[in-house]
Amino acid sequence: MRIDQPERFLSELFELAVKTADPMQVIPKHLPPRPKGRLLVIGAGKASARMAEAVESVYGPCEGLVITRYGYARPCKGIEIVEAAHPVPDQSGVDATARMLDLVSELQPEDTVLALISGGGSALLCSPIEGLTLSDKQAVNAALLASGAPISEMNTVRARLSKVKGGRLATACSPAQLLSLIISDVPGDDPAEIASGPTVPGSSTNEEALAVIDRHEIPVDEKVIRLLSAPQEKLSGKATAGTSVIVAAPSQSLAAAADLAKSQGCEVTLLGDALEGEARDLGRSHAELALKVQSQMTAGSAPHLLLSGGECTVTRIGNGIGGPNAEYALAAGLALTEADGIHLIACDTDGVDGAAEVAGAYFGPETLQSEEHYAIAEASLGNNDAHSFFSKLGGQIICGPTLTNVNDFRAILIFPKSES
Repeated sequence: MRIDQPERFLSELFELAVKTADPMQVIPKHLPPRPKGRLLVIGAGKASARMAEAVESVYGPCEGLVITRYGYARPCKGIEIVEAAHPVPDQSGVDATARMLDLVSELQPEDTVLALISGGGSALLCSPIEGLTLSDKQAVNAALLASGAPISEMNTVRARLSKVKGGRLATACSPAQLLSLIISDVPGDDPAEIASGPTVPGSSTNEEALAVIDRHEIPVDEKVIRLLSAPQEKLSGKATAGTSVIVAAPSQSLAAAADLAKSQGCEVTLLGDALEGEARDLGRSHAELALKVQSQMTAGSAPHLLLSGGECTVTRIGNGIGGPNAEYALAAGLALTEADGIHLIACDTDGVDGAAEVAGAYFGPETLQSEEHYAIAEASLGNNDAHSFFSKLGGQIICGPTLTNVNDFRAILIFPKSES
């Protein structure tokens, strides 16, 4: 690792953040001795297949079913892995969710359910409430993703329209014992928020879901409004007694990256592991902070690293190919056009930024080399087309499925002006 090769240095910090959240590293230490009675392993999320693989590395072959994103399957000896669509659900997810509910329908008090939950489970676990079809749920999901609403608010709506989210999967597992091992991809690491909390009793209400739709002017079918306006009990229900454990979280990955950067002589400032907001606004804000930090540096000052995590959102105003991390990087880069010695990376730790099979992007002083490039960058940002920009001019980070998900990783490396 060489800090004088900024793009490589920042990429290695991202790779370490991902490795720190690898289910094969974090799951085994949280597994109790294998139960003597029936053990059923269920789960959903981008990391769930890797989590299942980790469970079987300790327990051996297990009975069960988990649902993961297309291309994220892992070899398991007993647990069945089903692939489905993300971020908008499909029939494969609906069918697999129905089979999962059948599996847990006749459990006994002496049985144990091990639930493996990670980000992405909101789309992969799909069982619409009565009155909604899969196409209805697909339309709602697409509208939520384009709205710019924070993940917690999107999940409020999703939970109220589902037979399995908001603790209803836990209710279906009753009266068995339930242990949920969870990889967090949400700000604050609340188990009820991750994958819309299928195994954690929720407390959301129809009124709250309607408020989200109204606040963000989310276009939904009239039948959705009608169903949410009808009297409906809270989702908490009578869930089975259970324990939820966060086995990996953004804070742990950022801490590992910070320690490595410090070992290479960097000063490190952690801006937070739970940042939310419009991606382009956060990018500009962090660029301003980077410029302020650089203005206070002198020749010979140690490089300074700004680290942050959380989950940015994008309010879709154009028709380009983008994602929150690429949009953050492009907006920050445009704000740093006149600066030397400032480099940044922004990636999603699951390897997919938005709907593109791209983790994110790197932006450095060399990215914009002409007024023409600058004009392309501005137009791309205006059209939510950041991935296309980085594809054409360089800087895309493509790593393929990482098999984990602790959300956004952002790092800005700042050198004194004379050392750019």
